[in-house]
Amino acid sequence: MSGNLVIMHGGGPTAVINSSLYGAIRQAQNAPAVDKVYVAISGTGGLMKEQLFDVSDYPDEKLRGLLSSPSSAIGSSRDALENDEYEAMRKVLLKHNIRYVLMNGGNGTMDTCGKLQMHVKEDGINVIGIPKTMDNDLNVTDHAPGFASAARYMAGTIGELCCDIAGLPHTIVIVEALGRNAGWVTAASALAKDSYGQGPDLIYLPERPFSEEKFLEDVKALYEKKGCGVIVVSEGLVGEDKKPIVKPVLQIGRAVYYGDVSAHLANLVTKELHYKTRSQKPGLGIRASIAWQSSVDREEAEMCGRAAVDAVVAGETAKMVAIRRLSDEPYRSETFLTDIADVMMTERKMPEEYINTEGNGVTEAFMNYVRPLLGSPLPKLIDLREDYLNSLG
Repeated sequence: MSGNLVIMHGGGPTAVINSSLYGAIRQAQNAPAVDKVYVAISGTGGLMKEQLFDVSDYPDEKLRGLLSSPSSAIGSSRDALENDEYEAMRKVLLKHNIRYVLMNGGNGTMDTCGKLQMHVKEDGINVIGIPKTMDNDLNVTDHAPGFASAARYMAGTIGELCCDIAGLPHTIVIVEALGRNAGWVTAASALAKDSYGQGPDLIYLPERPFSEEKFLEDVKALYEKKGCGVIVVSEGLVGEDKKPIVKPVLQIGRAVYYGDVSAHLANLVTKELHYKTRSQKPGLGIRASIAWQSSVDREEAEMCGRAAVDAVVAGETAKMVAIRRLSDEPYRSETFLTDIADVMMTERKMPEEYINTEGNGVTEAFMNYVRPLLGSPLPKLIDLREDYLNSLG
């Protein structure tokens, strides 16, 4: 039985969310069971307002621009949804003969995906989730589209920063990375050593309780050894009491607006140790940079979009497309379906084997996990000082 299909985005955008959109649109355009292909402008809120754009005949030469476009080309949302909103979406879907719904997003979107399916299951409407999150905290899947590009951004830019600080070694720099409760993006900064030969000196993740006393001891030892250093911390650092080390400025539902963790720690170092210290916040630049987009990430995002269409028109519902890693060298992966109930609002954090014993760095096991996802090799940054020292014998 044929019908129309709609695709919508939820939550924060990434460097490859539009690649999933491209894959889904192209696959749906060629699916015999799909009559019209719609995108919902501005997520669930747009769907309720019937902001539907028909892309059934949208030409591929224009659609391919999605593969290199950052953020969400159709708009996203973080709407607070209750029964009335789900019923409103159901009415719009029925009005427009939409039998197939694809929701592209992270934890919150997968929760919405599962709840929407419950509201429409008696109407013959199928709902499938497409994974997306730079945080990499979706359950079941080996990794989420969006993470690899964020990891590449962190590895590349922290490598450049390490190079800069080594060139004029008199400063401690503390960089704050995005990531509420999971440290995947922060940890990815360790791959800077693949670019520069050196990486960040210290890395602190939200999976381990943060001690300011231990932190100051680490920084003191670092400065006495090098006279400078680069430290990467997560915005979601918490103390032994499980509370953020800097009180959040604002919280609306799941959205937490953290205080300035890097500035707090930089001030702490300056006050207690009297070292020149700077704080840096790449901020939103991490999550959707096309300049640092991973080719692996782009290809897998498109693959997930296409797999979602195949699944939903085949009668699958209440599932999310996930990624299974088949090999690292050469890197290969495939998609599979997982029950949406196993993903809804379940955060996947960094496992213990990926964090070093001291809690201020990562292990080689983590490096081996993330390295194949970065795509093409990082730029090699050259430092002649080591060669100079070697020439002295």
